[in-house]
Amino acid sequence: MQKFPANSFRSLALSPALLQVVEELGYEKLTPIQAQSIPPLLAGKDVIGQSKTGSGKTASFALPVLQNLNVHGRRLQALVLCPTRELCTQVAREIRKLGRRHPGLQVLILSGGTPIFPQLTALENGVHIAVGTPGRVLDHIQRKKLNLMDVATVVLDEADRMLDMGFEEDMKTILAKTPPKRQTVFFSATFPRQIEAMSRAYQQSPVRVTIEESQTQTPEIRQVLYETQADQKLKALIWLLQQNQPESAIIFCNQKATVAELARTLTQAGVSAAGIHGDLEQYERDRVMAKFRNLSTRILVATDVAARGIDIEDLDLVCNFDLPSDPDVYIHRIGRTGRAGKKGLAISLAHPREKTKIHNIEKATGKRIEVKTLASTEQLAVEAQKSVLKSDAKMDTLYIAAGRKDKMRPGDILGALTGEAGGLKGTDIGKIEIHDNFSYVAVAKNIAATAVQRLTIGKIKGRRIRVHLVK
Repeated sequence: MQKFPANSFRSLALSPALLQVVEELGYEKLTPIQAQSIPPLLAGKDVIGQSKTGSGKTASFALPVLQNLNVHGRRLQALVLCPTRELCTQVAREIRKLGRRHPGLQVLILSGGTPIFPQLTALENGVHIAVGTPGRVLDHIQRKKLNLMDVATVVLDEADRMLDMGFEEDMKTILAKTPPKRQTVFFSATFPRQIEAMSRAYQQSPVRVTIEESQTQTPEIRQVLYETQADQKLKALIWLLQQNQPESAIIFCNQKATVAELARTLTQAGVSAAGIHGDLEQYERDRVMAKFRNLSTRILVATDVAARGIDIEDLDLVCNFDLPSDPDVYIHRIGRTGRAGKKGLAISLAHPREKTKIHNIEKATGKRIEVKTLASTEQLAVEAQKSVLKSDAKMDTLYIAAGRKDKMRPGDILGALTGEAGGLKGTDIGKIEIHDNFSYVAVAKNIAATAVQRLTIGKIKGRRIRVHLVK
């Protein structure tokens, strides 16, 4: 029998179909969390895993779930709980991607903020894997629409954040409703006492997997701090954006009201910016996130809860407009920059009285934060009147009124844009996102009007579909 390196996917007891998908996706080596958690999960054991964001943990549980799945007959066999709809969408997308050679695979998102009736219809038709937020999953259970009889695996992803958001009782109720003979998996960035207690109550001899920061690919993130008075923060932020000119950046605030005010002020200053917080309707959140992911919006202003599950490649800058009280939150925020071996930049604005927060952050990260001096008050006032970013966003976003339930695929949209009727260059087409009932596609800003016109006149998958530019 041929032997493979321990960090190779081919060393795992995965089906040829899954190994082929892994190879097609370009996954070469197992990350530490994957290497330590996939084998016990494939063996049917319970696992409690600790690892930071971006460590590859979704594939850690998705591959074993897919390996053990029986696609014949639509029975719910795996349930994944996540803290936010954004993370549900991200996890479901990854599972569908890894399971693309499982014929007829049905993965359903059960999250709040979206209409419940399409979810009820999908459940009646039968699904294999459900990915949902605790509140909406419990709602379906109480309606007696979610049949958990055949659930073999339950995954609690980002369990610590679900506790932070007040889902503890919902999580316990859901676990109590699942079959006693099941595989239970906890993934968490931290292990508060409640998770230890839930593990003792709901897991059987779990395998403990802890990935230290040094075991992961530690991103090279430059951390910079500017001390500023509260009444100077906005001008300081504008000056910092002028100095750094990020193509894409997330600005974190502690309060929803600050997010709304900051996004509005930046937009009025001509910045390609948008805000995301818990009070937005779900369609607004979808629109904001799609535009940010596909580079139609350069600056995203967000609270921590709203930003949970955001996974953006090539993020140039993370800015803490407000410093968080919890060092773990700070680490999670800045971990969104400097990915894939690239250098990252994290800038924080802090009041002189926040020295204790800074000390605790430095203690948690084991690194000193570089302290720099802002421009003078007079200079900040002058700079605030100038253009903030030297160029606009590169892309525009189109809304297409058909999605996954209409059998829409990325190739259909790409073909319509670049084929004989569309006639556009492939290099002008960016990220394509397929949702259940609609799709988004990024196109170069200079050809956006042409793209709308040609898609409106022409056809996608042989039929006319409503298309418009997302504002």
